[in-house]
Amino acid sequence: MKTYTRTLTIAGSDSGGGAGIQADLKTFSALGCYGMSVLTALTAQNTQAVTDILAVPAAFIAEQLKAVLSDIGTDAVKIGMLHTPEVIRQVAETLTEFEVTNIVLDPVMVAKSGDKLLQDEAIDALRSYLLPIASIITPNLPETSVLLGRPVETESDMYPAAVDLAKLCPGAILVKGGHLDTVESTDLLYISGSEQHQFQTERIPTNNSHGTGCTLSSAIAAGLAKGLSMVEAVGAAKAYLTQALQAGAGYRLGHGHGPVHHFYSIWQ
Repeated sequence: MKTYTRTLTIAGSDSGGGAGIQADLKTFSALGCYGMSVLTALTAQNTQAVTDILAVPAAFIAEQLKAVLSDIGTDAVKIGMLHTPEVIRQVAETLTEFEVTNIVLDPVMVAKSGDKLLQDEAIDALRSYLLPIASIITPNLPETSVLLGRPVETESDMYPAAVDLAKLCPGAILVKGGHLDTVESTDLLYISGSEQHQFQTERIPTNNSHGTGCTLSSAIAAGLAKGLSMVEAVGAAKAYLTQALQAGAGYRLGHGHGPVHHFYSIWQ
């Protein structure tokens, strides 16, 4: 009998379909993986705004996770925003209990406006419980700033920031440079020790960039699930996201920030 490459996302639902659980599952499917989901929150959301959020209780999040891991298992997991310290602790303890590997943590903490989405207690819990078990974390510059408690704003700030993040996370660090004011978008991958790799892509002029962080982290999880090395998984994920952005630039959906085209290789 054949087996699937199994990938699990632990994140919130985006009713508009561009980010969160929906983007994760689309990415998994586009990259040939069997996607599973643990919902942490429901959002009333479209291309313009999030109008309401309904949080899922921590105990039920843990039950979803145990149901999937006790029967199906997973080859990799992607974690998005977890809203409370209790949820963060529950998720970390359950992943540890089931000895889950290939954990990709997208530490969603800062809104596009620059406002913090998590209270200080939840950020402390993230540092204490999830960073130590993550295989890779994928913060953007504002999120890196919050994790380290200091401004990280320029390309020259990225390497020392990655070195310091490695003290909190024994896995790999991918500091994303999407917020840089540069012609090219540069992401820095740091693997504990001193190994570093830069991934540079030309910025794509598009209004359809909703869910790029979710898509990238899910694509990394898919690559790790398939057995790629960390460098290979990040490189393949960056290539996939770049092509999804390019393909999605020609579409219009809604009146705000539209999604990337997750299935560009299948249909246009």
